[in-house]
Amino acid sequence: MSFLEYRVKFAPTGFAKVFYVNWGLFLLITAAAAIGWLMLYSIAGGDINTWAKPQMERYAVGFVMALGISFTPIWFWRSLSATGYVATFMLLLVVQFFGHVGMGAQRWIDLGFIRLQPSELMKVTLVMMLAVYYDWLDDKRVSRPLWVLLPVLLILVPTALVILEPNLGTSLMLVIAGAAVMFAAGVSLWYFIAVFVLVGGAVAGVFLLRGTPWQFLHDYQYKRIDTFLDPSADPLGAGYNIMQAKIALGSGGWTGKGFMQGTQSRLNFLPEKHTDFIFTTLGEEFGFVGAISLLTLYALILLFLFWAAIQNKDRFSSLMIVGIAANFFLYLAVNLAMVMGMAPVVGVPLPFLSYGGSATLVLLLAFGLVQSAIVHRLR
Repeated sequence: MSFLEYRVKFAPTGFAKVFYVNWGLFLLITAAAAIGWLMLYSIAGGDINTWAKPQMERYAVGFVMALGISFTPIWFWRSLSATGYVATFMLLLVVQFFGHVGMGAQRWIDLGFIRLQPSELMKVTLVMMLAVYYDWLDDKRVSRPLWVLLPVLLILVPTALVILEPNLGTSLMLVIAGAAVMFAAGVSLWYFIAVFVLVGGAVAGVFLLRGTPWQFLHDYQYKRIDTFLDPSADPLGAGYNIMQAKIALGSGGWTGKGFMQGTQSRLNFLPEKHTDFIFTTLGEEFGFVGAISLLTLYALILLFLFWAAIQNKDRFSSLMIVGIAANFFLYLAVNLAMVMGMAPVVGVPLPFLSYGGSATLVLLLAFGLVQSAIVHRLR
């Protein structure tokens, strides 16, 4: 009996799949999303229609899609991995020529009912492509240079397109999530050490070539680095966001000012309060208790993901879950570091809280894939 025949024969069928879904994981992400709806309602001054209602509608659509993905056999999604990767790569090319421009970046395709950000979708399809590659590749070849080169190209080619948008935050997430899958697949640690050294050299080059015709980053990206290093140097300009975010977080204290009582957000001192900086509103209104409660939810979600990866005997499923977990961790780690002034502002949303369509829907689709791997795993 082949592996696929075994999977088909012993996988749950029909309504029985409902009992194999990890409903605890869905409950945790819904709880995190509900906190986001509460914050969006507060930021809008008690108006549900401005941000909260559209976000709830997107979540409902995404959740139904995630359930549909959960009940579809994982081998089906495995078979579409290469197609999905190529299709998403083509969408990134479309963005370069016909993409919607917003806030100085060309990252979206306007579909009317939603502005699709293909770079968000690439975070999932790249992980799936790498997982299917290492599922196919013999263990003895994993660390051989020729077989390491192909996944490196699979990571770097779409990353280059994302950098051109420009979108530095997402490009870094693609590289790190791809590296996480490679590491989990057993690629030699020496490759990662070599990359670390090269990255150190690249970072030095970023600063040394600043102001020359060969500088690596855009001027506004250098400005973000300057702001990160010393936000007080321009408190009413480039450093304004971070300064106001710190004020909002610090003013919340242990228990916060109370629901809908945050002055920084309600009086519009805090820009992007409903998107990238929504965590500061939570910290201001609910204080340390509210912030640590959200972080506990995120930690539990990550524990669920890593446990699912460890428990799954299918190499493709396990590597895919690791990649999705890495992406989820990067979302929250980069966003939290950014709003607390521990990293430059790079425009990464907070999972399930920040207002927006692409990131929320893609995350739900990713969790649907995780559930598909859980429901149809070998037992």
